[in-house]
Parts: sequence; structure tokens; C-alpha cells
Amino acid sequence: VLSPGQEKLHLNNVTVSQGVRMLFSLMTPNESSFATVQEVPKYVNQATPYFSGLILLEIVLGWLKTDGPRIKINDFITSLSAGMMSRLPQLVMRSLELSAYIYVWNNFRLLELPWDSAWTWWLAFLGVDMGYYWFHRFAHELNILWAAHQVHHSSEYYNLSTALRQSVTQQFSSWAFYLPLALMVPPSVFAVHVQFNLLYQFWIHTELVKDLGPLEWILNTPSHHRVHHGRNPYCIDKNYAGILIIWDRMFGTFAPESDKVVYGLTHPISTFQIWTVEFLYYPYLWQRFWEAEGISNKLSVIFKGPGWTPGKPRLGDIADIPQITGEEMPHDPTWSPAMQAYVLVQFLLLLDVYNNLLKDQTVGTFSFVFFFTFTKNKMLLCLSSRANAAEMEMLRCVLIMALQQFGYIKPLVPLLAFPIEVSLTDTYIITIVSITDHLS
Repeated sequence: VLSPGQEKLHLNNVTVSQGVRMLFSLMTPNESSFATVQEVPKYVNQATPYFSGLILLEIVLGWLKTDGPRIKINDFITSLSAGMMSRLPQLVMRSLELSAYIYVWNNFRLLELPWDSAWTWWLAFLGVDMGYYWFHRFAHELNILWAAHQVHHSSEYYNLSTALRQSVTQQFSSWAFYLPLALMVPPSVFAVHVQFNLLYQFWIHTELVKDLGPLEWILNTPSHHRVHHGRNPYCIDKNYAGILIIWDRMFGTFAPESDKVVYGLTHPISTFQIWTVEFLYYPYLWQRFWEAEGISNKLSVIFKGPGWTPGKPRLGDIADIPQITGEEMPHDPTWSPAMQAYVLVQFLLLLDVYNNLLKDQTVGTFSFVFFFTFTKNKMLLCLSSRANAAEMEMLRCVLIMALQQFGYIKPLVPLLAFPIEVSLTDTYIITIVSITDHLS
């Protein structure tokens, strides 16, 4: 048990050793048990530098390996954009998973396990991991939940940035699968493990790690998770695990990696526009719902699998999955070097502002304003061939300059304030040149 002074220090910082170990769910009960939810560190926010370091390491190692992973700027920025968007709702409200959990704990708990017991800690570890398995499985087997989860599967690449491609709406359904634990496990213990479970799943999104020997029998590994992200017929609806692969082995959803995995959705969306990536499936689902004949078919569209059609099994027919030829190529439009450099610089500048936003926990309308301006920047990835792309980008930059001048946003590093203004001032000319070069 930590002293008050130690608790305050622990609340705000984790050591380098802890930062690395929390990514692999290797923290001990003694160093990650807390009496109240307020004392639980925001491990996910504190993991940002470790995410960045591992992504850079993967890029370097990929360059050194002839068969290393390819990271495209457009896909990379889209994945990070989705991850940033998925965190924005928590600036204006507490995590729905945690809020619902606390409500059930306060009103319906059957017993109160001690928060400082290692047995409680390990029970929460197993309970959260199994809860995640069933949530993840339902997210693939119920079309209404797949509408959110498909965001994570939309990348046709597989690297550490893919782990950050998360849905902004997924949190509105995942909370229900953890509620049985709230009948006995204190919220502070749950708040630790729901973060550890998420953090563990970051490092398994890589092609660099091939096989981990005996650990493959127990843990979810990069090999197992590559299968989960595949659109090969043998990969569909397999390997839902969070940390432990034992759940897939127990419930019949495990498949080992065999043929080379082709990543992405069975019907690729072929776009990097973040609005489309996040929300395209909802109007599609709505259209299918209204076109279905009869209330039974309408409900089936919502509550059966994405591949279901009348006369098919609940999860659809695997024969309907497009066959893999081995010649599939990811969506990769041509970008001029100037356009790539411009978009990357703009993204990094806004990433700095975003980090400051998380640090200060600014709330209210600014969350929407930031969301809007950030999204407009990402629209360059898709609108560079449109005649009004330069005007839209100029409008975005003018808006950011105004927000910065009036103090609504500020860079995490004050010295970056002037470079941001210079960059935004020059944007119009650079954008026109880049788009003209791209169109030529």
C-alpha cells in the first residue's frame, strides 16, 4: 500500500520500467492496486510515448528487413486519426464502461471483494479478459456492433499504427460485457485491468514478431492476431482474444496462422477519409434495414452477422467471402512528395495540440471544434483531387490560427506556437502547389 505522497507521485507518473511492463500486462498487484477509482493512473494516456517509441522502432526495423512491414503515410495518419477521435468523448464524459460499472457496483453488488487482495486482482484480470472476448466476438457476430468495430479492421496494412485505429462509437456497447464483474470486484480494480487489457493489444499488431513458441498456446500473440485481421476465408470470425488465447481454444473460435494473411475488410472501402472510415457502415446498415422485407428480416439485418442475407445461416455463408488470389493490392493512391510532407507536418503540429488537450482535459465546445479542424486536415488525403480542396484546407488553417490567437488552443511546447502560425500562413500556397503537382 502506497503512502499519500507516493500515491500522488504514482498517480501522475509511471517509471520507464512500469511503462514498458504495462504494455505487456506485466504489472504486479502490489504496484497497481488502489482503494478508489480516483487514484488509478490514466495508464492509456501515459502510454503515448511508449506507443510512439515502438512505432518508430517498427519503422526502422522494417526498413532493415527486406520483408519488413510497409507503412504508408496516408494509412498511418488515418489510423492515428481514428485513435485520437476515439479518445475525444472522454474529454466531456467519464468512460461509459467505468460509469456503468460503478452504477452496478453501487446499487447491485452481491459481495465486496477486498481491493488490496492479489486474488481479487487476478480474478479481475481473468474476468476483464473473458468479458473482452465475448464483447469482441459479439462485435463480429452482431451487425449493429460490427458497424463500430469494422473501423479497426478497415486498414489493409498490419502494423502498430493499426492498433490505434479505433471506433469513436464502440465504447457505447462494450460496457455491458463487464457488468457481471461489478457484482463483486471493486471499480478501482476494474479500472486498472480494463486499461491493461487495451494496452496489451497494442504490441500484437505487427508482422515483425513471427512465433513465440510455447507462449502461443496461452497468450494472444502477433501470429494469432494477424489471423484475426485477415480476410482470407480461414481467418473470418477467428481469434477474438484480448490477452489470453485460451478463450478461443475453449469456445471453438481459434485458428492458427497458415496461408499468408491478406488484411482488411472482405469488401475494402478504399478510402482514407476519416469520416467515411468511422461512419460509412451506419447508412449502409440503415439502407439494408429499410430494404429488408418483413419485420423478421429487418431485425435479422441488425442482430445477425454482417454476412447474413435471407436464407443464409446466422453468420452468413463462408462461400460468399471473396476468394483470395494472392494478387490483392492495398488501396494506395499516388501522392507527390510535397503533398506527403505537407500532410505529415500538419498532422504532427495538430498532434502536439491534441496532446495538450488531453493534458489539460479541456471540455465543452472546444472538443467539437478540435474534432472539426482535425478532420478537415485529414480530408486532404481524399480531397486532393477535388477543385475546392485548397479552399477547404485554407479555411481549416484560418480557423486554427483564430483559435490559437484567442487562446482556445495552444501547443504543448510553447516554442512551437510561432512555427505553427508560419506553417498555417503558408498553407494556401503550398496546398495549391501540391494539388496542382498531384493532378498533373
